Amino acid sequence: MLELQLDNKAFGGRTLFDGFNMALQAGEFLCLLGPSGCGKTSLINLLAGLDQQFQGRIRLDPSLQRPGAIGYMFQQPRLLPWYTVRQNLELIAEPARRDSITPMLALMGLTDSASLYPNRLSLGMARRVALARALINQPKLLLMDEPFVSLDPPTAKQMRQLIHRIREQHPDTAMVLVTHDLDEALDLADRILVLGDSPTRVVYRWQGAPRGGARHESLRQQLLEHYCR
Repeated sequence: MLELQLDNKAFGGRTLFDGFNMALQAGEFLCLLGPSGCGKTSLINLLAGLDQQFQGRIRLDPSLQRPGAIGYMFQQPRLLPWYTVRQNLELIAEPARRDSITPMLALMGLTDSASLYPNRLSLGMARRVALARALINQPKLLLMDEPFVSLDPPTAKQMRQLIHRIREQHPDTAMVLVTHDLDEALDLADRILVLGDSPTRVVYRWQGAPRGGARHESLRQQLLEHYCR
C-alpha cells in the first residue's frame, strides 16, 4: 500500500538518508528502532506528508489519498487546551464520523472524561485522547512517534493492549511505530527494522515476532546487539 524511495534527505547540514527504500503492506505493523538522531521521526514525517524536502518518491495506494486516511500520533499529545476531550475529537472528526466519537471514547476508557479539559488529564489519559483523535476518521495508516514514552509500565501496557484491540477490530489498518523500547517492538510488531550508521540504513531486519519464551529473549538479544552497535 506504500512504497518509499528516498534518494537523498538532508537534515541539519548533513546527509541523513542516501539511497533508502522501504515498503508497507495493508494491515502490517512495522516498528522502527534506532538511536536518537538516526531519522526515525523524519521517515514518518515523510510518510505523513509533513516533510516535502527530499529527493525521491513516495507511492501511495489510492486508499491512502483520501482526507483522513493517514492518522498521526505524536510524541506529545498536542491537545488543544481550550477544548474538552470530546471537543478535541469533534474538531478532527469528519461529519460522517461524528457518531463514532462516543464509541471511541468508550473504547479508550474515556467516557467519564469527555467533558474534561486537557489540564485535568493524566499523561496516560492524554495519550489515549491523542490515540482516539488519530483513529477517529478510520485511517488506513496509523503513524506513531514514540507514543508511550515516559509512561509508567502499567499505563504503557494498557496502551499496548489498546493497540492490539484496535488491530483486531481493523485488521486492514497498517501501523508504523517509532520506539526505543525493544520489548514494546516485540510485543506489537509484525516486522522490525533497526536503523543505524550514517547515512542511515537498515542494519538489521526481522519479521514474525515470537510472543514470549526463549525465542523472544533470543531475538531481544539480537536486536539489542544491533541497536547498540
